[in-house]
This record gives sequence, structure tokens and C-alpha cells, in this order.
Amino acid sequence: MAPAWAYARRPLRRYAILAPGQFAENAKTAHGVIRYSNDETVAIIDPSCAGQTVREVVPYLDSSAPVVTSVAEALQRKPTSLLIGTAPKGGKLPPDWRAEILAATGAGLEIVSGLHDMLGDDPEFAAAARQHNVTIWDVRKPPDVPLFSGSAYDVKAPVLLAVGNDCAVGKMTVMLELARAARELGSNAEFVPTGQTGIMIAGWGIAVDRVISDFATGASEQLVLQAAARNPDYILVEGQGAINHPAYAPVTLALLFGCAPDALLLVADVRRSSMETYGTPMLSYARLVDIHEELCATVKPAGVVGIALNTFGLEQTAAAEEIARARAETSLPADDVVRNGAARLWTAIAPKLVKRHPLSAKAVA
Repeated sequence: MAPAWAYARRPLRRYAILAPGQFAENAKTAHGVIRYSNDETVAIIDPSCAGQTVREVVPYLDSSAPVVTSVAEALQRKPTSLLIGTAPKGGKLPPDWRAEILAATGAGLEIVSGLHDMLGDDPEFAAAARQHNVTIWDVRKPPDVPLFSGSAYDVKAPVLLAVGNDCAVGKMTVMLELARAARELGSNAEFVPTGQTGIMIAGWGIAVDRVISDFATGASEQLVLQAAARNPDYILVEGQGAINHPAYAPVTLALLFGCAPDALLLVADVRRSSMETYGTPMLSYARLVDIHEELCATVKPAGVVGIALNTFGLEQTAAAEEIARARAETSLPADDVVRNGAARLWTAIAPKLVKRHPLSAKAVA
């Protein structure tokens, strides 16, 4: 029997998304689910922009769902689930959201949360859920996973892992866009979710950043094995964090070794000169390529095969110049898969996705 976090068919949800005061600028989870999930978003709860549609507030989200003031108003759209639409640093639940979550529970809605705060462990929420026969899905709640075994080395499909120059630069978006392009071009590419928003979109996965450190590589391996069981041509793993990030480097390293990637894709936000919050200097594309390849070379060699740039906010000419600069600096294919579509970058990197073997002491000897 497949574990609870594994891929399974499920009924589609009708989401009311809770993001008071944050939907326009600080609701990455909400934006990702609206853009990529097969689940339907029927309302956004954010009094600061109520009376508008999603499309009017965030133009690149092609949705006519209304923005409303409260759960009570959202219920008119007949949602099945309330989704917590933000992922703040530290994953804490804003105290003033509790009343709306309780209102949704009282109305019989499933509660879906990607916060580090486990809502199902909260006595008040747990009691309300029992009273109203409601499920609370804490997406980040880690399952029991084994230690890394090395079974990922035997996966037949090439594994491509996204790595980044910082957090929240678009690693999930890039892999979803590439998987879609690969399928449109005739290949079966399986997207592997490793964070809360990806899990909500795909309906399965493990939030690797919540797993105890000794088992994080094992969790990463289990995700690849689960994807491989569906016999894809390619496995595209959503990345997390950044290898030189002061707070989140450990989850990057766990994925780098646990997924046993055959190739890497560097994802970079071109607008940043330093890491958000910490001010850590941003490394050049060439240096990031070298660091990741050097780390992989100690366990299982994997090269960076391309660069996906996030040029959001730049004019077309400036974006084209940044793409050209990345190509010139690294001699690798580079593009913005959201601005320009993913087909061109996928076509450039797909031939480089071939199986590679881990280092072996016997072979070295």
C-alpha cells in the first residue's frame, strides 16, 4: 500500500483562500494554487481588496474568482475547503485569522494549511474539527520516512533538480512549466513536490523542510522513488532554499544528495543583489554552477544543464539582456520560462538529461 503522502487520485476541491491583507503582494501559496492546481478557486478572502476579481488584483493570474471580505461571504460560492493562502517566514498563524478558520470549520469546510504551526494539533481547532466532522490537512506535517538507502541511484528515469540563488525565486514554477512543456512535446515528465505549495498543487509529496535533518535525504529519496513508480520519462524535482542561504541551506543539501539528481537547473531572480532578510551577497551564475557541481562530484556527479531566470518586473529589453548575460557567463542555455514559454529551454536541456552513476570506492580503487 502506498504511504499517505504518495500520489493518489482524489476528488477535486473548491477552495476559498484565506489571505487577509496579503493577497496582492505576499500570498505565494495562493498564487501558485490558483495558477497551477486542478482544484478550483472560488473566492479569495482579503478585505483590503474586496469587491475585485483575482485577475484585477493580480493580472497574471487568469481567474475571475471574486475577492470577498469574510468566510461568511465566501460560503455563497459553495467552497469545499479553506486554504491558508500564505507561507510567512517561520510559518506562524496570524492570531487574527483564528476566527475565520473557526467559521470555516463550523460551516463544514476542510481546512488546508501549509504553515509550520500544525492546526490539527491546536486544541481549539481540533475540537471544532471533531464537532463538525471536518478534516484538517496540515500539508507540512512530516510522515515517517526511512534513512537514505541509495535506492534512488537505481531509478531509470533521469532526475532533474532545481537549485536557486535564493529562496522564493521560482523553483517550483519553473519545474511545473518545464513539466508541462515536456508533456506538450510528447514526453512524460513527472513533477515532484517538495514544499507546501507544490504539495497542494500536485496533491501529494513531502515538505522536506519539516523533516528531521537525519531523515531529510531519506524523504527526498522516497519522493523520487514514488515518482519513478509511475514510469515517467523524466523526473523534475522542485528545489528548496539555496546552498549558501544562512537559514535554509540544509534543505537544499538534503535534496541535492537525497534526490540523487542526474542534472541540475539553476533558477535565479535577476533583481536581487543580496538575499532577502540576511543581506548575504548574491553569487554569480558561474560561481553557483561551480559550487553545486563540486558538491555533487563528491557523491554522484551532476552538472548544471541550464539556467531559468525570473525577470518579473523588467521591461522586455532588460529581460532579454539578462538572459543573454547568463548565457554568456556560463555558456549554458538560459531563458525565462514564464515570460517566454518553457518549450525552448526544455528543448535545449532535454538531450542533456541522461543517467549518471554515483561514485564507487571499488571503481576508484
